[in-house]
Amino acid sequence: MQAAMKGARVGGVVPAGRKAAGGRGKLVVASAIDAKEIVFDAASRARLQRGINKVADAVAVTLGPRGRNVVLEQKFGVPLVINDGVSIARAIDLPDPVENAGAQLIKEVAGRTNDSAGDGTTTAAVLAREMVFFGLQYITSGANPISIKRGIDKTCVYLVAKLKELSRPVNGREDIKNVASISAGNDDSIGEIIAYALEKVGNNGVVSIENSSSTETFVEVQEGMSLDRGFISPQFVTNQEKMFCEFENCRILVTDQKIDSIREIVPILEEMTRLNQPLMIIAEDVTGEALATLVVNKMRGVLNVCAIKAPGFGERRKALLQDIAIVTGAEFIAGDLGMKV
Repeated sequence: MQAAMKGARVGGVVPAGRKAAGGRGKLVVASAIDAKEIVFDAASRARLQRGINKVADAVAVTLGPRGRNVVLEQKFGVPLVINDGVSIARAIDLPDPVENAGAQLIKEVAGRTNDSAGDGTTTAAVLAREMVFFGLQYITSGANPISIKRGIDKTCVYLVAKLKELSRPVNGREDIKNVASISAGNDDSIGEIIAYALEKVGNNGVVSIENSSSTETFVEVQEGMSLDRGFISPQFVTNQEKMFCEFENCRILVTDQKIDSIREIVPILEEMTRLNQPLMIIAEDVTGEALATLVVNKMRGVLNVCAIKAPGFGERRKALLQDIAIVTGAEFIAGDLGMKV
């Protein structure tokens, strides 16, 4: 008699020293197969809704000016006390796989809102929970899911247009302070600092926040442009005490090519000597004869010059060099365009 079983793998282990029936001793290893749980209809919708509700309930307590904080346990260090919706949602993982799938939906909503708007993640999570709740109710009562989706899309277009009509642009320092204070958990001091920083850098400026080594919160305004590169040779230093190179009203050579022969830049060096102006060279690299000549002329006082490697890599490097040329008013000498130094 023979029996067949589909979808299952049967195996066993024959202990050492014993022989299987009708032959030599054999070792049979059984491999476990991860089981997949398949859930349909009302049962799946109910478990998805439970997962969504658990995340939304944890996030919703932080909503509004009277919102409360949430304590998150961390694998390392002390617990984290926050009222940021997207951070709370990302920290939640549920043991039930179907409920966890619903939690992932709310995480995606909060994450996309954070990426596109930077705020409103708690509101987005609460709205998503309500839309799913009533949408599943209509589907359970027999409505067509495709029709519900089309209705949501039409409503979304109308609401976006209405919000744009009712919106008021942020004008002045006071409005910036109010928005920043709400985002900082109703902390007026932080709102005032952010408003001051934005006032200094302008609407197109960049504000970055870093951890301070002291207990004081302060604003540091950096004029101009910062690069993650330093001078190629320490001989280019102009301030020996602080070990930095500082030029005023200098000429700048910007190129994505490698400079290793002095003949390539002799005309430029002669012109700088005639004009008695310092020269800043930003290139892919400056090596060999070219670097040695620049260092010797700098040490002898014939030419005030400094060379640094171009920041970034690949296409990003070219984009950064173009930005440097625009900021400084220089001309970007690109090898791809057939231009030569």
